[in-house]
Amino acid sequence: MLLRSNYTFLLCFTSCFFKVSCSSSEFSLGGDYLLGGLFALHEVDHAMLMSTPGAIECSRHIISVFGYHMFQVMRFSVEEINNSTTLLPNVSLGYEIFDHCTAMKNFPAVFSFISQNGSIKPKKMLKDHQPKVIALTGPFGSTRTMTIAPLFTMDLIPMVNYGASSYALSNKLQYPSFIRTIPSNKDLIQMIIHIIKWFGWNWVAFLGGQDDYSEDGLRQFNKFISNTGICLAYQEILSLGANYSRPLKKIDMLKINVIVVYSVQQYAKNIIKAAIASNIRDKVWIASQAWSMDQQLPREPGIEKIGTVIGLTEKLLALPGFNDFIYKAKGTTKVHNTDSDEVQSDACNQACESCSLLAEEEIINENPTFSFGIYAAIYTIAHALHKVLKCNMNGCHKNTTVRPYMLLGEMKKVDFPLNGRQVKYDDNGDPTVNYSVVLWHTKTNPPRFEMVGTYDTYPEITFTMSSSLMPWHNNGSVPLSNCSVECKEGFSKVPEGLHECCFQCEKCPRNSYVNHSRDPYTCFPCAESEWSDEGSTTCKMRFVVYLEYTEISSIMFMLSAICLMTLLVAIFCLFAYNHNTPVVKSAGGSMCFLMLACLIMSNKSLFFFFGKPTSSHCILRNFIFAFFFTVCLSCLTVRAFQIVYVFKMAAKFPNLYSLWVKHNGQWLFILFSSVIVLIACLIWATVTPAKPIRDTFSFKDQIMLVCDKGNTLTILMFVSWFLGVLCLVFSYMARDLPKNYNEAKSITFSLVLFYMSWIAYFTAFSTLKTKYSMLFNAMAQLASVNAIVFSYFIPKSYIIIFQAKKNTSAYFQTSIQNYSQTISLT
Repeated sequence: MLLRSNYTFLLCFTSCFFKVSCSSSEFSLGGDYLLGGLFALHEVDHAMLMSTPGAIECSRHIISVFGYHMFQVMRFSVEEINNSTTLLPNVSLGYEIFDHCTAMKNFPAVFSFISQNGSIKPKKMLKDHQPKVIALTGPFGSTRTMTIAPLFTMDLIPMVNYGASSYALSNKLQYPSFIRTIPSNKDLIQMIIHIIKWFGWNWVAFLGGQDDYSEDGLRQFNKFISNTGICLAYQEILSLGANYSRPLKKIDMLKINVIVVYSVQQYAKNIIKAAIASNIRDKVWIASQAWSMDQQLPREPGIEKIGTVIGLTEKLLALPGFNDFIYKAKGTTKVHNTDSDEVQSDACNQACESCSLLAEEEIINENPTFSFGIYAAIYTIAHALHKVLKCNMNGCHKNTTVRPYMLLGEMKKVDFPLNGRQVKYDDNGDPTVNYSVVLWHTKTNPPRFEMVGTYDTYPEITFTMSSSLMPWHNNGSVPLSNCSVECKEGFSKVPEGLHECCFQCEKCPRNSYVNHSRDPYTCFPCAESEWSDEGSTTCKMRFVVYLEYTEISSIMFMLSAICLMTLLVAIFCLFAYNHNTPVVKSAGGSMCFLMLACLIMSNKSLFFFFGKPTSSHCILRNFIFAFFFTVCLSCLTVRAFQIVYVFKMAAKFPNLYSLWVKHNGQWLFILFSSVIVLIACLIWATVTPAKPIRDTFSFKDQIMLVCDKGNTLTILMFVSWFLGVLCLVFSYMARDLPKNYNEAKSITFSLVLFYMSWIAYFTAFSTLKTKYSMLFNAMAQLASVNAIVFSYFIPKSYIIIFQAKKNTSAYFQTSIQNYSQTISLT
């Protein structure tokens, strides 16, 4: 067995290196310049462990119609170029093609390509090395390509590949001579992501095979789905001998309805057949370009039950003349197989006895996914050679020495139209993307493929989908494949589990919002100047409100305050003019003027309630009123006490009365009260002053500019209300004094109005939240001033003006005598 394996391996080497004739007319063609071709004309069902060295005989395995179709496209492309009068005139291209059915056991073909005159001399493989071929196309598949690529790249022999999409091959440091005519996995994965996002799916599975194509595709998929909202719920790379039903059942259990099958045909067939056998139903299958146009799978019995199959494929372009070429080539092959006496050797992998049994229609109708890629690869080599040979309409300079690296340099710069498509490459040797999305119609006979979308990167990135053409298996509606239903507007996502696609929805509270494009997991708080209702996606600007000077209520109030001040000034003047009259003296004499002055100053505080609040406004509106109105109350208290003391206590306590009169006790009390209030107000104004605040809590859509009260309430209420209570006590004690000296009714009434106005204010302030709360405060102050004015000073002013006979000493003496007689009788 060992001898037989060694013999087979050596036979391949010797037959390929030392020109033993082992090729048929289909596998080789003479020409001025030779191109290499590697195509998988046969499929190896499963890899076997090697126990002895040996080469593979591909013809012993199952024939691949798909590979033979691509093989014929290369032959057709070379023939078309050789027949052209504009591209490479008077230059003929030849080719040497091998059956490349495995990744590891086809090296004899590679050695044949890089050999010079049938031998390989590594030490001499410098820039003057002239390999057998000037460039090659193939092989099919990333693993096969990456296995042999180093042997070509060390001498910069151009590899213009039609079927290797691994993104690793874009690395020009590792693969400097690699160029491809199909998009890389990066572009294909981005296209798949576009499809998934288009239909709103985010709960997907990814299945692939154990090769570089699938593994690189999975890496790219994981990379590009980040920050897209797509979750890879399940992923698995399967071997050819794996149990395919197990991952499919797990996918079904996880309720994943979208499955990306990113693999070559062998693995894809196993997956789809396992899905049919496992009764996996109503899924969406996204097929990579390697099997999206497979001609056999759509015919599998029961495939219509597995759901909808969407595939990616290069935009299919007809190759004019290809069908005629196939009919002609098959006829020639049959004659050659009948009449030729040429020695055939399977060990060279340039034999395909089963290919002659294929019908022309079978070849023509095979999967055309990579046909244009092969066609473009051969034309890329031809255009580069056209530049190197400096060809023109008259011919080419055939005496020019063509080195592979020279050809590579021109390939990177090619830019030419081909069958309506532009062929050009970027710095990584990758082409522009012109792909289609195809839908499998498996219920028709024969099955057909319908284009339902496009993805292009030239001249700009565009993606289109015709959703109306999708006859979904789910009663015509787009199937759902989401771990969680998307949250409604105004709801944030609360993560649930490991995947970001699994979440619960929670309504954002008041004064917050959710922006799904920014962060769907967070309810962002609105700024202080903004507001929002529950479940909002944006914040609205709040209206800033305060008591403005121009408001009707403000104007009316200020007019009232001005009128009151005018009245107080008039009373002040009236009392000053009649200061020696009994009415003015009984009202307090010079003390009346202090009271009137304090009331005028208290009235001035009312004007600080309007306009935009400032620190000074907030302090002055309360400071002025608290001080001057308290001084006025202390005067009233003293006045009530004096009347009671004169008429009821002076006779009983003459010494105390003498001291009170001698030391001006009334003024000392007023001074003491004023100093206490002044100190308290100064402490309040410096330690805990009232200050402007922005009330953002009372109204959702408003910001009220108001003044914080500080300790104003404590100061004003304690001192003022204490003095008011004393006034009431003394007034009650003086209820039976002479009428002209009895101030009980007027003082009591004024104090009742004072208390009622402030009680009304505090009630309104605690129950109503509005900008007019400040107006209520001003109204309470105004009412307090009015209470004293109209209860104490207006009646006396009326007597002075309209009842002059009562404003005489005789009238007052009569009142005192009548009071004395009444007292003596009792």
